[in-house]
Amino acid sequence: MATAFHYILLIGTLGFFGYIGYTAANREMDSDTYLSARGTQNWVRIGLSLFASGMGIWILFGPSEVGYYGGFWDVVGYALSASTPFLLLAYVGPMIREQLPDGVTLADYVRMRIGRPMQIYVGLISVAYMFTFLFAEFTAIGKAMDTLVGMDPLIPMIAVAGVTAAYTTYGGLPASLQTDRWQAWVIIWLILALLLILFGADVGSLINDAKAYNPEGGFGSMSYMDSFASGLALVVAITAAEMFSQGNWQRAWASEDNEALKKGSLLAAGIVLPLVFVMGVLGTVVAGQGAVDDPSAAFFYLIGDAGALLIAAFIVLGIALVCSSADTLQNAIVASISRDLSDGKMELKHARIATIALIPIAIYLATTMDALSVFGIFLFADLLATATVLPVLLTLWDKIDSRASLAGAICGLLAVIAYGAFTADISTGIGYLTSPTNEWGLANLHVFLSALFGSGLVTIGLSFILSDKTPPESIVMSENSAE
Repeated sequence: MATAFHYILLIGTLGFFGYIGYTAANREMDSDTYLSARGTQNWVRIGLSLFASGMGIWILFGPSEVGYYGGFWDVVGYALSASTPFLLLAYVGPMIREQLPDGVTLADYVRMRIGRPMQIYVGLISVAYMFTFLFAEFTAIGKAMDTLVGMDPLIPMIAVAGVTAAYTTYGGLPASLQTDRWQAWVIIWLILALLLILFGADVGSLINDAKAYNPEGGFGSMSYMDSFASGLALVVAITAAEMFSQGNWQRAWASEDNEALKKGSLLAAGIVLPLVFVMGVLGTVVAGQGAVDDPSAAFFYLIGDAGALLIAAFIVLGIALVCSSADTLQNAIVASISRDLSDGKMELKHARIATIALIPIAIYLATTMDALSVFGIFLFADLLATATVLPVLLTLWDKIDSRASLAGAICGLLAVIAYGAFTADISTGIGYLTSPTNEWGLANLHVFLSALFGSGLVTIGLSFILSDKTPPESIVMSENSAE
């Protein structure tokens, strides 16, 4: 059962982050500063912010669960999928900044290159993905506090949601960026300390347990290629989806220059990769020790006999993790709604109202949806993103036609249906659109590759066919209006 000390620690940690966010706010800020904090962050701040905003409390659940079920290759895939979005941002982010210096979201660039309809489509994908991420984070902090100290899950959900919404509504992206720096250092030092305690106890037995789950040639082993395919599917799916997480793109324009964006993105990738990998390996350790009742909480079984001080550290860590991602998601969703879906017509006061309005819906979903349903929504959004990411990014090449990009995004989904029809029947292909999984319930590599390559090939091929034709007037007009 949770004690008064646990509640004080919860309130105190949230109060500290709330104060940091409040002090970052500027009462006179305009809408652009609120949503982009344009040109204000050096590379260290950008790197720490990208790391903190990407490291939600999922880090305590996701990697170890993947390791528990999938073994070595799924762990590798999960670690790569957590870092590749930052590597891609380091490469394409400066290019997009050069073409659109006054942007806020990726869909701003999409509008300039492809037109208003595609901007709306990308905006919808982004909001669906980020909102699912948001209520999944609320679900995770409730579950973590219940597992650690027996606290009613609804209490930390409401507390975290209320505090992050308060300082994000008041201070916008500047508040999120400032809290990110503090949260990043808290996360880094606490996770390092906790891992040292775990590995320092008996590293030999941990390694033996991990090996016990990864017998050579068996499920989860390095030579088991079905596990490798599932891990690669995670890289494709999550990398594509994270390119539509507008919090990353807000930070692209918050960078003081292209060099700051590039170096900051590489810094974030360099921290995330080994951290997620180690957390995933700990999931295989738990699996090697024997079956557990709740594999999603596999990591917590390793600290089941932890002392009061370690539990207190985990409470602070969990709150820092969920705040760092929740405030980013809240502001990013509002940015996407106000810039992409409302065509830039939403005023700052309405953006603040929208931030607050998100919270009751997110908490309701967090308390009513089970993990399998949330995973299904994530995979659906991942597939939409996978079919759209190449048509969007290929427009950086001046030979790509905007009409071909629109067709490519649609054909990426049609390629999924075609793959299902070829391997089974058309109903299977249609089913893959809403449930792109294999027989084990894991991400289906072939489905995601069908969406990725189908969209890319159609975009490139149709661009060459249309290369001698003039873009439709509607596209030209939308480009001019975006500029």
